[in-house]
Amino acid sequence: MQLDMRVMELLASKLCHDLVSPVSAINNGVELIEEIGGSVVAEAMKLIGDSGATAARRLRLYRMAYGRAGSESTLGVRDVRQVAEQYLTGTKVSLTWPDNVPAVDVAERRGFLKTVLNLIVLAEESLAYGGAITLSDIKGAGGGCRFEIVGRNASLNLNIQEALEGTLPIEELSPRSIQAYLTGRFAAHFGFGLAHDHSVPDRLELSLASSVAQSESEPSLCAIGS
Repeated sequence: MQLDMRVMELLASKLCHDLVSPVSAINNGVELIEEIGGSVVAEAMKLIGDSGATAARRLRLYRMAYGRAGSESTLGVRDVRQVAEQYLTGTKVSLTWPDNVPAVDVAERRGFLKTVLNLIVLAEESLAYGGAITLSDIKGAGGGCRFEIVGRNASLNLNIQEALEGTLPIEELSPRSIQAYLTGRFAAHFGFGLAHDHSVPDRLELSLASSVAQSESEPSLCAIGS
């Protein structure tokens, strides 16, 4: 099935929203140098450098999380973990990702690491006040990856839960729920199982199980609907 145009528009809005701050800061730094110069050059250059690095980190993750690069068979756990760690640099969220997670046979499944990245983005969005994300293995039944997300008010509201499960009507999607929707659609396309549990206050658990045969077709933002 084709993704609704509204989904495409919401994704574009999300990417622009996430990138406008560092790009605008770069522009502000240049304007400071042009207008004042002298004593503010060092400060402006730091602003430009930090903001440029932030934009680059976000773009590297988006390329893997949303683009075809995340579906390549040559994608390795080390590279994906580095991209995720860099993405969270400077945020209020820490990431603990052990070297042996996920298991090699699970990591090699097409689209698994791509879906992991989308879950990390979703996990960060659930930690508005900051917190910690910890990855661990799921043993048995094909294996998989568990995300323990701990922080003040760590949870998924009802709309985001329904978006993740693919039951929220397209017309009710919003910039806040688009990440959950796309994460769920990528998991479904590649044949993975998703589960969530936030029965404990300030603790959210997301699970990505590798247990269903995956599709032979290549996903794209035009053909990953449920």
